[in-house]
Amino acid sequence: QMADPFLYNTGERSHYGCLGHEVQIEYLKAYVCRPSFSTDKAVIVVHDVFGWRFPDIRYIVDLMAGHGYITICPDFFKGTEPWTSTDHWADFPDWMKNHDPTKVDKEADVVLKYLKEQCGAKKIGIVGFSWGGMAVHHLMLKNPQLTAGVSLYGIVRDSEERYSLLNPTFFIFGEKDHTISLDQIFLLEDKLKQYCKVPYKIKVYPGQVHGFAQLKPEDMKPEDKPYIEEARRDMIDWIKMFV
Repeated sequence: QMADPFLYNTGERSHYGCLGHEVQIEYLKAYVCRPSFSTDKAVIVVHDVFGWRFPDIRYIVDLMAGHGYITICPDFFKGTEPWTSTDHWADFPDWMKNHDPTKVDKEADVVLKYLKEQCGAKKIGIVGFSWGGMAVHHLMLKNPQLTAGVSLYGIVRDSEERYSLLNPTFFIFGEKDHTISLDQIFLLEDKLKQYCKVPYKIKVYPGQVHGFAQLKPEDMKPEDKPYIEEARRDMIDWIKMFV
């Protein structure tokens, strides 16, 4: 029996009333929230294993929109079932085989086209959490249309092709994340120093577990709150710097 990799309880979440709306883009459903003024800047949010309808991820979409970006979270699982807190972790590797975070290029292209043609976006950034953090790492190596990326606690797979980022990328990790060892983070840092030609940043937040940065305010523990808020500020500052 594998330990639950998420140390916060996903079952007891406070209800969240969303500010945006759902749209259909070609074969994808997506959640979109727009700022109160018109802009040509956009951000794609890549959800974690709990999918595009998970309240925490919609909270992040609304947060980014509040900072002046047309923000969209597409269903990267294409209508298939997300992971749920009642599923068994023994089945997780099989589930992951059918939900590969490096097979998101087609969906990213569909969403980029929508943002450019339907929303008038000229600069587009991307942020992703956990499963989505892995997807962001992959897309920042492959898609030059993405002006900047933030990968939050995406598991780091080591291979020589993982370090030639095309545009500025920021990696956020929790110090107590037992799905990602500090060794992996140090290795990522070493390799980026060698191979990466664009700005990048790696930051580890003290005492934080996997999934810490997308908690809604009412779900935060007081001792974690400063780090959660700092990580979110850092994420937004990175996007603002480049997008």
